Amino acid sequence: MTRGRVVKLEILLDAYARGVRRAMAENKTKPTEKSVVAFVDSLPEQVRRTDAKALIKLMTGASGEKAKMWGPSIIGFGTYRYKYESGREGDTVLVGFSPRKAALVLYGVTGTEKAGSLLSKLGPHTTGKGCLYIKKLADIDLSTLEQLIAHSVAAKKRTA
Repeated sequence: MTRGRVVKLEILLDAYARGVRRAMAENKTKPTEKSVVAFVDSLPEQVRRTDAKALIKLMTGASGEKAKMWGPSIIGFGTYRYKYESGREGDTVLVGFSPRKAALVLYGVTGTEKAGSLLSKLGPHTTGKGCLYIKKLADIDLSTLEQLIAHSVAAKKRTA
């Protein structure tokens, strides 16, 4: 490779790295002014509307925070500032959920020491990277879910 090509490659790599850092600096999902009530009322399935209302009550009680829309489909409670070892940082929901067609997706409830033992008592569910998937609330132990949410909120507030 000639010296000219090496310099061009270095310039391109530097520009790419700056662009990646810039792109990574801002979260896509942010709080909005959209109505939580209107969003829940617009859900097509009655069971999703009922479960969403129950989760709002449960998460409001466990977090002490009001429900707020984050992006078009996440109902969040409070804000949590995170920072990764890579240096990336941002704000996300303290806890929250999205009533999707296939499952209720709960955010911010699985990252504590006690989560494993509570999840084993919860009932049918799956987990993903930082998410808890539940088909419907009738299938699980709501008391255990409430404990899971409360432990997560308490752990995050201690580290804040």
